[in-house]
Amino acid sequence: MNELLLIVIGSVLVNNFVMSQFLGICPFLGVSKKTETALGMGMAVTFVMALASLITYFIQAYLLVPLDLEYMQTIAFILVIAVLVQIVEIALKKISLSLYQALGVYLPLITTNCAVLGVALLNTREGYNLIESVVNGTSAAIGFTIAIVMFASIRERLATGNMPKWMDGFPGALITAGLMSLAFQGFSGLIQ
Repeated sequence: MNELLLIVIGSVLVNNFVMSQFLGICPFLGVSKKTETALGMGMAVTFVMALASLITYFIQAYLLVPLDLEYMQTIAFILVIAVLVQIVEIALKKISLSLYQALGVYLPLITTNCAVLGVALLNTREGYNLIESVVNGTSAAIGFTIAIVMFASIRERLATGNMPKWMDGFPGALITAGLMSLAFQGFSGLIQ
């Protein structure tokens, strides 16, 4: 149980994919102008990462390793992620057309989001069992969601504030992301 708690704390705070490892920056910067859109992206990424961690564990353990096809790992994992993203895209189109339209091109880009592939590869590299893989994938996605929602909240607040002209838009977003990353570095000593 302690091991799972360490994985959760490590994935959410200490080794946050966006703030510490700088993975998943494209949707982080692209979908973070509104909190609702950021939360929708975070939920979509959480669904994809959690299921991808589960499915890729089985593919690695029961298909690639027994057949001595470990070199096909990246391709197999990307195929799994692409299928999951298509499921999310179809579901969002049916359930919430406005969120689907707000996410726009960034929704299909979850397929190439390096954070999603990164967590699947990290699970195999670390030798996590099934439970640890799913916990790591879900925790990493929760960390992504926390980071993108916090970032969107700050961006919304800055948009209504009195900012210098040169900080409007993307420059202000990059400065904010850098400061958030520095804040997350404060968690680096939590796990030894």
